[in-house]
Amino acid sequence: MFRHKTGRKTLRLLFVATLALALLAVMASDAPARRSPFEPLSIFARALAYVEVSYVEPIDQMTLVYGAIRGLADSLDPHSVFLDPAEYQILRSDAEGRFAGVGVEVSTRDGWLTILSVFDGGPAAKAGLRPGDRFLSIEGEDARDVRLYDAVRWIRGEPGTPVTVSVRRKGQEEALERTLTRAFIEVDPVEMKVLNDGVVYLRIKAFQDGAARQLSEALDEAVVQLRKRGGVEGLLLDLRDNGGGLLHEAVGVSDEFLSSGVIVSTRGRGGETMSQYSARRAGTRPKWPMVVLINENTASASEIVAGALRDHKRAVLVGVRTFGKGSVQNVFELPGGSALKLTTYRYYAPSGSSIQAEGVSPDLVAEQPRGEDDPEPLREEELEGHLRAQPKGVRGVPKRVSGPQAPPATGQVPSIFADDSQGQRAYAVLKATIGR
Repeated sequence: MFRHKTGRKTLRLLFVATLALALLAVMASDAPARRSPFEPLSIFARALAYVEVSYVEPIDQMTLVYGAIRGLADSLDPHSVFLDPAEYQILRSDAEGRFAGVGVEVSTRDGWLTILSVFDGGPAAKAGLRPGDRFLSIEGEDARDVRLYDAVRWIRGEPGTPVTVSVRRKGQEEALERTLTRAFIEVDPVEMKVLNDGVVYLRIKAFQDGAARQLSEALDEAVVQLRKRGGVEGLLLDLRDNGGGLLHEAVGVSDEFLSSGVIVSTRGRGGETMSQYSARRAGTRPKWPMVVLINENTASASEIVAGALRDHKRAVLVGVRTFGKGSVQNVFELPGGSALKLTTYRYYAPSGSSIQAEGVSPDLVAEQPRGEDDPEPLREEELEGHLRAQPKGVRGVPKRVSGPQAPPATGQVPSIFADDSQGQRAYAVLKATIGR
């Protein structure tokens, strides 16, 4: 009871102090008619006081404050979020690439929690879940209109424990019921294969901590393997289904292949240039023929790499237009272990084109055939509240919606592309480039 009365007294003092500051600001202003910047804070303080004093049940002040900040972030774009301490820990473990769950990347689409990608070898992949599947329920909890981080917390858990989910797949009337066993998901960001004809296949799954270093190490290993076989003939970089990650890792990967020039620039409010990242000559790889595979799930940091290699004419892009997430989020830590993940900049390709809600278009189009049950691809411009392509007054390069078709594969193709027509066509483009 004593704590409750003290809390009310504190809030009254906060309210009075806020009003006093607002009054002083107005009185001190050179323009008396100008609206005080403290006015919205006085509204918030009054609402907080009403809830604390008059709500039918006692309520924890921190719960109120967290809820208020969460509402503030939710009024912005889809990528700005408030993270309570548990949610912030989830974000940090994702960046490190090691967590316990079922092995899916999810987002919300039209209020539905939707699978964007499925990690190879994880519980979800073994259970047959696929990108585009929509969660109906998780552990009996309705997954419609659920907050993303709430859903992630339901899915995450101790390794070896079960989680029951119900999903809807497009084209199927019956819901799919699955019980998955949580496991540690070790996301190895880089996969490398040396093919028999001197082609190096590199797949980057996520731009988490260490991705650029692991890519460099994989290239070193490929060079050693091919040293007695005539050297590296060409590179096939696969960025499909890569949802992005850390900006500096994308810059590091791009720098492996570019000796000079801008990799990416960021612009803040009003189109003001905030930062610019450029390639360095030191450590640049030989100018091997190079093809980059992209699709509708290539997003964020992976779009930076694709855009930089395209604009510098360092690689041929094959696939379809990318997701279009051209915004940068910074994480601001708050007292008590919480954080605010806030969109602070848009990023731009070297040509000056905005990637936000535009994506990166391929040089050669290669569609991946989809079955009747496969969902339509989700892109940034379909997300509610997404940022528009570029701020007023900033001119960029118009979006290339389509391009020439990539040639069909001819002759023998590597076994890794046996069931991958998109990969086959990218491989054919690379072989044609090598043969010039």
